[in-house]
Amino acid sequence: MAFTSTVSGGPVFRGERVVSTNHQKAWDGSEWYTNAFLGVYDWFALGLHCCFFWGCSSKRILDLYNQHVSGNHLDVGVGTGYFLDKCRFPAEIPRLVLVDLNPRSLDIATKRLARYRPETYCRDVLQPLDIGGPKFDSISITHLLHCLPGDMDSKGAVFPNLKSLLNPGGILFGCTFLYDAEYRSLRASAMFSLANRMGFMSNKHDDLAGLSRHLENHFSECSIETSGCEALFRAR
Repeated sequence: MAFTSTVSGGPVFRGERVVSTNHQKAWDGSEWYTNAFLGVYDWFALGLHCCFFWGCSSKRILDLYNQHVSGNHLDVGVGTGYFLDKCRFPAEIPRLVLVDLNPRSLDIATKRLARYRPETYCRDVLQPLDIGGPKFDSISITHLLHCLPGDMDSKGAVFPNLKSLLNPGGILFGCTFLYDAEYRSLRASAMFSLANRMGFMSNKHDDLAGLSRHLENHFSECSIETSGCEALFRAR
């Protein structure tokens, strides 16, 4: 089935929707990010849910960005562009590239970040990302892995796909919710169960050991910190 995105500020994406099982599930999961949901996403997901359910404030994630974002940055799984809007870039006009499977997310983030004139690409991170141009000094994947279908071995394709886009010495950073989190509360367990049944999360098999193994397999340096159900990671 053909589809077209007309995201402002970036190239038009035109192509065939992926039909393999995992990639179709990735598309289906991204469909939850409607304009209505994205309109309340910052308050609902990054405010209420991060503190009340997941035990990690959005400020801690913003700190991760402020520590590692560069003036030559790629963000994959952009949401509403909240952290890119709030973080401190080390350059007045950074090179900023946005990648997401959902054109609605790209549209909202592109408008929010218009002052940086971002390039935008509608792509599936489970496949090699052909976006052209120079490589990046930093890449972020925030709240992406727990939305991707399959177990950590299936999701592990993300890491070599993104590593190939990093300059030598560049850093990949991000965060994800782990189903087996050591400090998972009863309300977090209930929300995980609901989110997985509804299909806007797919993390029943996501664990710290699996995340650590894939980072170590593809990067020479990596670290993971946990806060509640959140794992915040860095890798070079």
